[in-house]
Amino acid sequence: MIIKLHNIPIREVIAGYKDSAEEGIVGYHGQLNIRPAYQREFIYKPKQRDEVIQTVRKNFPLNTMYWVKTDDGNFELMDGQQRTLSICQYKNGDFSIDWDGHPRGFNNLTHEEQEQILDYKLSIYICEGNNKERLDWFTIINIASIKLTDQELRNATYTGPWLTDAKRWFSKKGAPAAAIGDKLVSGAAIRQEILEKALKWISNGQIEQYMQKHQHDPNAGELWQYFQAVIDWVNRIFPNQKSNRVKLMKGLEWGKFYNKHKGDNLNSQDLEKRIVELIDDDEVQNQKGIYEYLLTGDERALSLREFDEKTKVKKYEEQKGICVAKNAVCGNAHFEFDEMEADHIEPWHQGGKTVYENCKMLCKHDNRIKSGK
Repeated sequence: MIIKLHNIPIREVIAGYKDSAEEGIVGYHGQLNIRPAYQREFIYKPKQRDEVIQTVRKNFPLNTMYWVKTDDGNFELMDGQQRTLSICQYKNGDFSIDWDGHPRGFNNLTHEEQEQILDYKLSIYICEGNNKERLDWFTIINIASIKLTDQELRNATYTGPWLTDAKRWFSKKGAPAAAIGDKLVSGAAIRQEILEKALKWISNGQIEQYMQKHQHDPNAGELWQYFQAVIDWVNRIFPNQKSNRVKLMKGLEWGKFYNKHKGDNLNSQDLEKRIVELIDDDEVQNQKGIYEYLLTGDERALSLREFDEKTKVKKYEEQKGICVAKNAVCGNAHFEFDEMEADHIEPWHQGGKTVYENCKMLCKHDNRIKSGK
């Protein structure tokens, strides 16, 4: 692998700059792919973007950038996309910066000021090597820069027409997936988090295998249709998604629930009635677990209220340390306090409350057998 440092003036880097949205962004006379498939969308905040231009304007050194030379003799921007786009967009007139107390875009600068910016030399390492060498280098330089997410790193490996189409649905600002899943799915589209979630669901967690299998597919229609099916299913069985419910519903593993329960006979009116009851139930400590409980029946999702220490100590003394489990494996033996656990006499699902009168102390072994823990 060959790596060489080049000092390239801004006027050369931005020459031929063209932002074609989903079709890509190019510069350097059309030879530089500024946003390869593995790169993130533009995520700089205005202050960060402005600081790039201020650095150039003051002739301060800007952090080194990294390009990789492709097999066709062109280049891909490996590290430095945010800085490069900030420069290109400023030259393009997309924003202004504070210049001695006044907002000034590039076109408002004097000829001398413009030339100073265009003559500024960027320090760029250009790497030449095979695919494995380039990917290894990419991984190494990413350690020292702003970390890519796991999904952004996967995108670096499985580039192709499938990924290009998938990003169109899941990864752009205002992406269709973000729009239809706004109340249900957490994560930022431009950081590939919604794409990662959809892939996790459709592949049952085998994201790399799924991407490898479909890498050269002409489009990501299967994934997009699956994601729509998940959202439609949730909207059908849980139609009440008013503001007070969003905090409970957003971010749940809806795809996982869909995969296991899409064929269940679920009545939305009955489910809504139970949701209201569970929200009002003081025993339920984790209201976000209500939806999982209704689909799976697993009470652990609710984090039901437990007996406090005072109640347990008092009940232990009342029982004189004897395990009162029915058909006890221990033979209703005596135990030390820390060898016992509190249990409900009447279970929660039968209306039992977490109060002293409904408490019994069992040895850990019998309690866990009884509870299936």
